[in-house]
Amino acid sequence: MIVIVLTAGCAGASVISEPDKVQTLHGNDKTVITFWHTYNDRETRLLMKKLIPAFEENNPDIRVKCINLANSNELKYSLIARASSNRGPDVVRMDIAWVPEFAHKNLLEPLDGFPGFDQLEFAFYNKGLSIGFYQDEYYSLPLNLYTKTAIFNRKLLKQAGYSEPPGTMDEILEVARKHRFMIGLGGLDPWDTLPYIYSLGGSFVDPGFTRATGYLNSPGTVRAVEKLTGLYKEKLIHLSAVTLNSDNWEKVRNGNMLITDDAPWFYSLLKYSELKLALEQTLPVPFPRSIVPSTIIGGENLVIMKGSRHPAEAWAFIQWMTGKEAQLIMSRSGLIPANREALNEMKVSPDSYLYPYVEAVDNGFLRPTVKNWGKIEMMYTLYLNKIFLGELPVQQGLDLAAAEIDGLLIDKDY
Repeated sequence: MIVIVLTAGCAGASVISEPDKVQTLHGNDKTVITFWHTYNDRETRLLMKKLIPAFEENNPDIRVKCINLANSNELKYSLIARASSNRGPDVVRMDIAWVPEFAHKNLLEPLDGFPGFDQLEFAFYNKGLSIGFYQDEYYSLPLNLYTKTAIFNRKLLKQAGYSEPPGTMDEILEVARKHRFMIGLGGLDPWDTLPYIYSLGGSFVDPGFTRATGYLNSPGTVRAVEKLTGLYKEKLIHLSAVTLNSDNWEKVRNGNMLITDDAPWFYSLLKYSELKLALEQTLPVPFPRSIVPSTIIGGENLVIMKGSRHPAEAWAFIQWMTGKEAQLIMSRSGLIPANREALNEMKVSPDSYLYPYVEAVDNGFLRPTVKNWGKIEMMYTLYLNKIFLGELPVQQGLDLAAAEIDGLLIDKDY
């Protein structure tokens, strides 16, 4: 059993291994709902000190028992096992890539029938609700977004003769080659590589998420991957996941790397003095757009698990968490609101590290919202590893990957 951090009523933490055996500290006259989440330390402090107390004040008959866990495959498998036997939590803050699979497995409660759902159709970022749409029903509400930006070392840009980053990924790669500057990738999975491939004119699957052939193995994608593998062979691309040396952030800060990429938390978790220094050293900007948007979008949605003993109270909670007030409070931690009204009201200075992340939201793309995403991600990463390690030519590797992914996209059984 995975180790779980419990925050009873979100007012104190202890480590437990069996969350079902934890007794609530609240009286029996209160309905207690269980909320599993994956917030980081800073976000959890806001949840504990601001969001939960405000919700419980407005809903005096409901108490929230919070359990904080790491976002990992262990969490995913634990949720599947528990929900399959109706032992899951009431509400989960779930990675958007997981939602389609859980909906297909019939492990989530449909939300369409709850009061007020119809009024939420235009409340969220335009792609947010689509993540939880399956067989004409909605199974999740968007909670927060995050994007990745390209992060440059200012000193190396200046050394190459640039006051601002080059406007295209092709030019960025040429600068790296000409000056022998390093490029830092986290790994070869879709999250780490698709922004670069899209910026270079490549693609992944069709807009309807039905096939990869003709997209993942298209001439544009082949060209993009050839450019990246060429730099890798010249030892100008550092893969931290392959070398087990996850230091891209420090390398780009210290001037040992021209460009890497990441989500906003690598700035948001820094103390003020350290953040100021990091922004003097680095420059985050949206990925250059090519044929299609090039900035990848991640985030979390809220779901009610199948078998929830208190679905009405769980619905009240996720409505509150996805509303304007709660979203603006949590935005203080660097999370981007999924609620349109909150996003429009969010005041972000052009000098803030968060500005390019917010700017990139409208020019971003989602990973395919399909039930087999986990298997597709593994297949993509497997073949890209074979290509980068020289085990397969680029065209052949992408042809094989596209064919395998086609089968997973059309698979109707799980």
